[in-house]
Amino acid sequence: MTTLPDRPHTALLVIDVQNGVVADAHDRDRVIANINVLLERARAQDVPVVWVQHADEQLVRGSERWQYVPELVQREGEPLVHKSYGDSFEGTDLEALLAERGVGRVVVTGASTDACIRSTLHGAFVRGYDVTLVADAHTTDDLSAYGAPPPAQVIAHTNLYWKWQSAPGRSAGTVETADVVFAPSPVG
Repeated sequence: MTTLPDRPHTALLVIDVQNGVVADAHDRDRVIANINVLLERARAQDVPVVWVQHADEQLVRGSERWQYVPELVQREGEPLVHKSYGDSFEGTDLEALLAERGVGRVVVTGASTDACIRSTLHGAFVRGYDVTLVADAHTTDDLSAYGAPPPAQVIAHTNLYWKWQSAPGRSAGTVETADVVFAPSPVG
């Protein structure tokens, strides 16, 4: 269970599924469809949904590339966190939003696996959260031209190592979309 006192709730994080981030991402459409399934399930169970949106010199705030993909629709009342670092907690109000909602466990989806997803997983975990990565609801671009493994391998490796993450008083785990449970019980 989370090391954060009085935080029994779970939130769904939707990270950086922006036009410029996922335009050429691996398995883009399936990942977005899975995120939509999770959005429907979270909303039906009154689970907080928190959107995260990155801005930098390639994703200029207000530009088409910066916008969320049209397939995912933020509902009124669902907070949007603006960030400029990989870790969604750095320099943002994400921690305050989660604290207000009594959230001690986050379910992580979005892009990019080897950057903002990985940074946010670790950022949440070291801050005391239980952290579940949805194995089939995150993606990345093919950066093999720069020496990275192909995207399917990056995703598989991230899913593998996150499945075995552990620390005192916290849980981590990796589950498929179909197996996501928004209850506060630990996974792994």
